[in-house]
Amino acid sequence: MAPDTRKLLRTGLAIFLTGAIAAALMYTVFGGVSRQGPHTNGGWLMLMLAMGCLPTGTLTLLLAISKLIGNRNRG
Repeated sequence: MAPDTRKLLRTGLAIFLTGAIAAALMYTVFGGVSRQGPHTNGGWLMLMLAMGCLPTGTLTLLLAISKLIGNRNRG
């Protein structure tokens, strides 16, 4: 595996896991979520963190996986 592909995978996974942990914390530690949104200021912060990190991490991981597949096809 090329070093740049490995770096993309690590970065994408780190960003995605940060968002997933923030979402889990929002539901468990920071008071949960209702129809109007999170119940605490910390919950709102975790929501914003999750909304930023989950799409960015997903797209970075997709880029890294496509790069990995492209590198394998080249030999």
